[in-house]
Amino acid sequence: MKPPQRPIGDLRALTPARVGLGRSGAGLPTRALLDFTLDHARARDAVHAVFDSAGLIRSLSEFGITPIEVASRAESRRDYLRRPDLGRMLASESRQRLDSKRDGAELVIVIGDGLSPTAVHHHAVELLRHLLPRLAQDGIVTNHVVVASGARVALGDEIGEALAARMVAMLIGERPGLSAPDSLGAYLTFDPRAGRSDAERNCVSNIHRAGLSSAEAAFKISWLIRTGLMRQVTGVALKDESGDEAAGVLVKPV
Repeated sequence: MKPPQRPIGDLRALTPARVGLGRSGAGLPTRALLDFTLDHARARDAVHAVFDSAGLIRSLSEFGITPIEVASRAESRRDYLRRPDLGRMLASESRQRLDSKRDGAELVIVIGDGLSPTAVHHHAVELLRHLLPRLAQDGIVTNHVVVASGARVALGDEIGEALAARMVAMLIGERPGLSAPDSLGAYLTFDPRAGRSDAERNCVSNIHRAGLSSAEAAFKISWLIRTGLMRQVTGVALKDESGDEAAGVLVKPV
């Protein structure tokens, strides 16, 4: 007996993906085409948005944080998009500023614009509102918060190295998609230093209104930070088992 067929509307209600769009002759219906054009424009706008670092710094004052402001070697958004390597290296003045504050921090949080400054504007402060109390509850000291302009993920490695941090948590705008132009990602690296590979970090991604909520993301991130510091690893050596803890299962370190 064949299972009953569910209407395509049920699937469309469960996902923002473009399914069941229909067609008009050889093309898309006008509504689907207009929706696509709008989402494409939003994604482009997110990539080219101006990073309001000053506004972010003002917002961080509610947590009693005075962040360190740094920049990569990408001197313009044009350079940033055309030369990804420049976004992975600190400008010389910024490196000197961090070297002067080197103190062997346990955890450094970096907030970088990435490929979607819009995501940072929408979600970074709200994520910290949930994350900082969890870290404090775990006894994890956040010595520094750094706001980085023109940042790629790997810029966090050099920032962490300059401050001699045990771990760096990089909150950064992810590459915009047609269904999520404002998705924030969190990348965690133990013993950060220039040259670390993506296999040596953990990522909690898709933090946005239609994806992972700030509260859920903060739970996962704090678990990974706590466990990564305890086991002295991140990346492929650290499996995200935060779901077991959320379900009340005792997870013993290996």
